[in-house]
Amino acid sequence: MAILSSGAGNILVHGHRGARAVLPENTLPAFQYAIQVGADALELDLAVTRDNVLVVSHDLVLDPRICQGPAGSRVIRELTLAELRRWDCGGRRHPEFPKQRAIPRTPVPTFEEVLALAPRGGFDFNVETKLSASRPEYAPPPGEFARLVYESVRARGLERRVILQSFDFRTLHAMEKLAPEVRRSALFQQGSSDFVAVAREARATIVSPHLSLVTAERVKAAHNAGLQVVPWTANEPAQWDALIAAGVDAIITDDPEALLSYLRARALHR
Repeated sequence: MAILSSGAGNILVHGHRGARAVLPENTLPAFQYAIQVGADALELDLAVTRDNVLVVSHDLVLDPRICQGPAGSRVIRELTLAELRRWDCGGRRHPEFPKQRAIPRTPVPTFEEVLALAPRGGFDFNVETKLSASRPEYAPPPGEFARLVYESVRARGLERRVILQSFDFRTLHAMEKLAPEVRRSALFQQGSSDFVAVAREARATIVSPHLSLVTAERVKAAHNAGLQVVPWTANEPAQWDALIAAGVDAIITDDPEALLSYLRARALHR
């Protein structure tokens, strides 16, 4: 199991959506690549199909830039797993990532398929529940969503290898009641400079702010409160340097191999 570090002696690397700088995001090839290069955690996103299957997708509505499929609804919650499997979400290279290699005929994986990769190493799974406050019908209620995640994780005995993260803290609250041993991470992008207050609101032991919010003072205050700090999503050396100097515990990145090489060259990753 990858244990989050405390301090700059060993900064861990979370492969964002697997490794979307290199391979199609949130696909089995991207996760397999992240494992191969030595990522400490696979960061991924969960949606739920009409027949209540957890699937790995950042978008609740399939993104036409990267997913091709039949006519009809693109809303994952309106599709059965069988219908979703007709979509190819690897055949188009993401326009924002010029290094990315397309892999045609790559479906959206199920959460079970990703969890099945666990025997390949001691990495963690950093799992985000995707909900839409403006479109609640796009996901199950938060308590039900948390229950589906927990049942999948428990079935494989992975409770201590999973981090549940969300911008919607209701799923974190629900997971705390279901399984307090599952680590919980509060995602946030703007508004709060008080990491400790965010963690208290989310009832989380990890805070995951946008990288622009991170300062050494805020990280120190979080550490003093017993929290860990895992910012997102840093892809450039200048960003990595700033986060290293701030003393973060881990970094979420689209290019885990590049970040691992960068940290190892500076004796910051074992």
